[in-house]
Amino acid sequence: MKAKALYPFPIPVVAVLCGLATSSLLTGTDVPNWIWSKGGGKTDQVIYLRKDFVAKSGQKARLVATCDNEMTVYLNGKKVAESRDWENAKVVDLSKLLINGNNLLAVRAKNQGEGSAGFIAKIEVQDGAKKGEIVSDASWKISEREISGWQTTANAGGASAWAAAEIMNPAGEGPWAGTIKADSLDKSLAAKPPEATPVAAIKVKDGFKVELLYSVPMAEQGSWVAMCFDDKGRIIASDQYGKLYRITPPPIGKSDVETKVEEIPVDLGEAQGLTYAFGALYVVTNSDKYPRGLYRVTDTNRDDVLDKVEQLRAFPNQGGEHGPHAVLPGPDGKSLYVVSGNQTPLPKMEESLVPLHWKEDNLLPPMVGHGFMAGVMAPGGWIAKTDKDGKSWELIASGFRNEYDAAFNKDGSLFTFDADMEWDFSLPFYRPTRVCEVISGGEFGWRAISKKWPVRWEDSLPPVVDIGPGSPTGVSFGYGANFPQKYQDAFYISDWSYGKMYAVHLKPQGAGYGADFEEFMSASPLPLTDLAVNQKDGAMYFTIGGRRVQGGLYRVTAIGGKAAGPVAAKPPLLDLRHKLEAYHGKQDAGAVSFAWPYLNHEDRLIRFAARIAIEHQPVASWKDKALAEKDPRASLHALMALIRSVDGDKSVLQPVLAALGRIDFAKLSPEDRVTWVRDFQLAFSRLGEPDGATRSALIEKLSPLFPTKEPMLDVDLSEVLAYLGDGAFLPKAITILENAPTQEEQISHAKNLRFLKNGWTPELRERYFKWLCLRAPTYKGGAGFAAFMREMKEDALKGLSDAEKSALKPVLDAKPDLKEPQFNLTARDQVKNWTVADIDPLLAVGLEGGRNYENGRNLFGAAACFACHRFGSEGGAIGPDLTSVAGKYSPRDLLTNIIEPSKEISDQYGQIEITMLDGSKKYGRVMNLSGEDIMFNVNMMDPNAIEQINRKKIKSMEQSKTSMMPPGLLNTCTDKDILDLLAYLLSHGNKNDPLFK
Repeated sequence: MKAKALYPFPIPVVAVLCGLATSSLLTGTDVPNWIWSKGGGKTDQVIYLRKDFVAKSGQKARLVATCDNEMTVYLNGKKVAESRDWENAKVVDLSKLLINGNNLLAVRAKNQGEGSAGFIAKIEVQDGAKKGEIVSDASWKISEREISGWQTTANAGGASAWAAAEIMNPAGEGPWAGTIKADSLDKSLAAKPPEATPVAAIKVKDGFKVELLYSVPMAEQGSWVAMCFDDKGRIIASDQYGKLYRITPPPIGKSDVETKVEEIPVDLGEAQGLTYAFGALYVVTNSDKYPRGLYRVTDTNRDDVLDKVEQLRAFPNQGGEHGPHAVLPGPDGKSLYVVSGNQTPLPKMEESLVPLHWKEDNLLPPMVGHGFMAGVMAPGGWIAKTDKDGKSWELIASGFRNEYDAAFNKDGSLFTFDADMEWDFSLPFYRPTRVCEVISGGEFGWRAISKKWPVRWEDSLPPVVDIGPGSPTGVSFGYGANFPQKYQDAFYISDWSYGKMYAVHLKPQGAGYGADFEEFMSASPLPLTDLAVNQKDGAMYFTIGGRRVQGGLYRVTAIGGKAAGPVAAKPPLLDLRHKLEAYHGKQDAGAVSFAWPYLNHEDRLIRFAARIAIEHQPVASWKDKALAEKDPRASLHALMALIRSVDGDKSVLQPVLAALGRIDFAKLSPEDRVTWVRDFQLAFSRLGEPDGATRSALIEKLSPLFPTKEPMLDVDLSEVLAYLGDGAFLPKAITILENAPTQEEQISHAKNLRFLKNGWTPELRERYFKWLCLRAPTYKGGAGFAAFMREMKEDALKGLSDAEKSALKPVLDAKPDLKEPQFNLTARDQVKNWTVADIDPLLAVGLEGGRNYENGRNLFGAAACFACHRFGSEGGAIGPDLTSVAGKYSPRDLLTNIIEPSKEISDQYGQIEITMLDGSKKYGRVMNLSGEDIMFNVNMMDPNAIEQINRKKIKSMEQSKTSMMPPGLLNTCTDKDILDLLAYLLSHGNKNDPLFK
């Protein structure tokens, strides 16, 4: 295999170690050897190597070593390195682990599979001005069996248990000659040890300063993923795969004081949640070594050393990174809140604010794709409340995917940052990474594979704001920071994969919040894991790390210090919402009468709170009231509550359908129309199939409504009609499939039609399979996109007879042109090379009146805008979300950015220019990190176009001055088209309009 380049960032050499058994320094001229047991490597052989030497505490020592194929290295019983990548030698600073007198370096080495095997090492030593080295040679001892004490005890097993190592080849010779050479090992020792992202590479909001306080030595202290402050203002942090540490940062302004790091001497770690409350450290583990659960760690003898570990509540010990996460104190000063992702089933809950009748609630069979977590059912990720002793637990909300952390604002409202499955980019069921208010009894609609609920469905809750693609980690409000008031009130959220911290500015909105957000800091890479404000010094601290990438601890301060400003206001309907939420989780004779009038409230969160209050009451006390309700909106939400509460009771189906039938669809608002159709979906999925006569009557009523001209409502209605087996709507659905401006809308209809048996003609079959075979393969998406599209085609093929397959053979065997997506069948000709100089005359006509919004939406697809930008519930995730563009740009500014995309590039969405050591360049976006590798998207039109780049081969990374957005996107548009497009974006970008959800 080709050797990988060395770490490119030079640093002064940290030379090391002293003496061998003779205590004399070597000359530094010996060449290290590849060593193994006599006879060479056997298949999957494990051997144990040891080297004794004399040293002094305080000397400096660095080790470079590698093993074909795997190694774990210990010094005096402490693990200092492990590697499964033999082409990249591991460099480790041993200085802090040296002891006076005899030291023992011990190695477990493994040959993976068959073929050559070898271990090679060199330790560079420095004792004052003297330098020397220890190299791997025949003086090393070897055993082919594990001997008790082999890592720590000099005479373990006795002298007869250890043989002399066999020299296989000197460095630079043998099967490793092209990769590991003597001079390459020397260069590795001379290279800078891996350090956290330098401050110079971090772009932070004007008026703030970032300090790097500590680069975490990975071999010794791992990669930190969680942090909190104790009662003395010291940081407690956890390695994702290791121990807990206590860190004393230097005082602000004291750059000459070192950051002090101490290992906490308890048998606990691998935590993803930490908080210090009630005089104790609370720890949430997500680990196989330490069974998953909530722990309390205390100082029993008051010597300022934590020494006692108690598990307060065990969690199901299964799942991976999407398991137990944060723990935080509640605003009442008596409770704790625990956050968990969707891979950990609910532990025992004594109480629940969430009605305990969750279901998948999808009408048609889902698409499985790659099947990731296909077997994980509702409720998904959850947040629960408990007391300080962890005895009584109450479920607060569920339906998250993998919310990592949460924080309370001053009004006692809880917020979190959740993500969707990045494999699902550009599929209709993808939902952007988003900030959510964790509302009492909340359901946030995560379901596995293709079953996720869209935001428009009112049996779930909407986000506060969509952020875009990312990997959410730590969050915190800025309370207590010596920041300007706006930034004290901000909600800070961390994105691990894109290396960004956002400041989210909440805005009171009805019974909840809306928000604006801005990039607070960023770097590539900056794998943010956690953050918190130190109430002792008023600074913000944050960590980077995770998944064995280089970690670090940083501090943020405001250059101008604290500044007064307007304090964030409370939502005007929040108190009313809380009154309704007081009935959640308990039965109360007054609940139904109090909550019922609010089922038709104009505020969605009030309607939700009222419905959940009712669902907690005995069904018999309100069933008849729900079926008899005359107000259309109240009826829709009462029926939703009833359907959910009598799950499986088919006797309720006919009365529910009759009640829905009394509602005049034509008089409903757009959002109530969505709920009307959603109630049909819920009724069939929970209460069972209608009989033949009822099915026919429903088709007669619903089929003429299609299409409604509301795109997402049409998607839901087509699902109901396909479920009922209506053939009459099929030609209209095929027309939408062929002409919808976005791949999400097209895929939604194709997904709904794949099992339909009625209404097909040879012509409709051909049109449908032309879309499946010729157009769908040109569309782009995340890593799971292709699997979902193949499955859709396979499902549709199952419905064909042999004769139909034969007739369609030319279509089924056709090869698609994969160069570009074909959203529209109508070719567009060049109209004009639009320039900025054309903007003012164009806008002189004005956008008021007579604009064709449907044409604007179609143009958004025809100009390939949907391929990269999200608008409402559709579009890509590479460019900025344009849903709320109306509040940010004037028509002129918006056109300028489209015509000259490189004039002003958003830091949030700009591409990175990577210069490699060989001088070549790569352009794109950092998508993810894994150890020394960067996952780099090199094609904004294809979220799955990912290259894996080793950081050691990178010379520099800079923000590119060229936008990923190509110029000339408007050149096929007439002046009327451009005005329609602007009107669509600026006048219909209302996030509360269900047309765009």
